[in-house]
Amino acid sequence: MGLRLKFNLVLLVVFALGLGITGTVSYELLHKNARDEVLRNAGVMMEAALSMRGYTVGQVRGNLRVVEDEFLKESVPSFAATTFMNLLRKKYPDYSYKEAALNPTNPSNRAVEWETDVVNSFRNNNAQSEISGIRETPTGPSLYLARPFQIKDPACLSCHTTPDIAPASMVKLYGPNNGFGWKLGEVIGAQVVSVPMTLPIQNANRAFVTFMASLTGVFVVLFIILNLMLSTLIVKPITRMSQAADKISTGDLEIPEFSETGKDEVSLLGKSFNRMRRSLEKAIRLIDEN
Repeated sequence: MGLRLKFNLVLLVVFALGLGITGTVSYELLHKNARDEVLRNAGVMMEAALSMRGYTVGQVRGNLRVVEDEFLKESVPSFAATTFMNLLRKKYPDYSYKEAALNPTNPSNRAVEWETDVVNSFRNNNAQSEISGIRETPTGPSLYLARPFQIKDPACLSCHTTPDIAPASMVKLYGPNNGFGWKLGEVIGAQVVSVPMTLPIQNANRAFVTFMASLTGVFVVLFIILNLMLSTLIVKPITRMSQAADKISTGDLEIPEFSETGKDEVSLLGKSFNRMRRSLEKAIRLIDEN
């Protein structure tokens, strides 16, 4: 096995290990950054919904015209926030916001199976303030961010304790079977924001492929340069010395000396070879003279 082949094999092994380690780390990092970006977007949507709820309570509810026997859904913070986010979905249909409840007044807010698991997780752990995760949807992976919806205001119980004390207009609109029996301090649902991850993942994969292709390109260029250097500075001089040694061993002393300029190991080897050749010539002349 020649010196060049050994060198290239070592170089290929080192590159393969480096490429594997670098690829694994960069892939995980890029996908983590993509998830963090989506999570920030989900947080912004959550805060927008909360701001809409606060605006409804502070600015809208007290200024609505009250009509006898009419329940104004627009005065309900959850309805306002959900309606506002549904308008956003007209342009971004894969984004969603829902105030999922186990026993909602409005049936459209009833939690589906996976949302029920999230709500029950909050109910079983009061210290848990936020849950996030990734689930598969028909349009691709989607990240969800959920926060518990807890009854903290006793005024809420005037509408959600029993149908008898609830506003008659609300009972007339939604019926007497849903949204009652709530208790102060109880987690009755969760605010859930879902944000698609398809595009961020595609961007992360594209960045990963570009980075790995660039890294491979750098290695190929480096591989060529190192091989040219190896051939010019080491392999060719040593090959010439080997051929010269073969000729000298057969008695051919008419070969030119090697250049003695330079201070690297190959130049030092050339100087040593020249001294050996001169010594051999002297020894042969002495033998001939005797």
